[in-house]
Order: sequence, then C-alpha cells, then structure tokens
Amino acid sequence: MDPTAIVQYLQESPWLLGTLIAWSLVWKGIALWYTARNSQLVWYIALLVVNTLGLLDIIYLLFFRRKRFRF
Repeated sequence: MDPTAIVQYLQESPWLLGTLIAWSLVWKGIALWYTARNSQLVWYIALLVVNTLGLLDIIYLLFFRRKRFRF
C-alpha cells in the first residue's frame, strides 16, 4: 500500500487515528507500569522509545513480565 494513501485515509477518518493512539497508550501505560514495578530498566527504556502500536508492549506483558502471586 502506498504511504501517501495511508496518510490520506487517516486524514479522512480521524476517528481511526484517535483509536490507534488510545490503543497504544493503554498498552504502553500498563507495560511501563509493570516494568517500573519489577525494576526492569532495559525493558522500560525499550518500551518507552519504541512505538509499535502496542505490539511490543503486549509481547512483554504476555511473555516477559515477572508474575507475582499474592494471596
């Protein structure tokens, strides 16, 4: 797909851009919270710098975060 066509589509439908931004911010916030809580500095910096529409954040949350069991 042509990049100019993508930009034009996003200009014609701003709700899509808003939805993508909200999606990304939610996942990034959750992932950054867990990395800070677990003192995982490398992951924190990577998640803060790399924007992948939440994909890297979801991968971290599913496979790399430390799971703590509390009762």
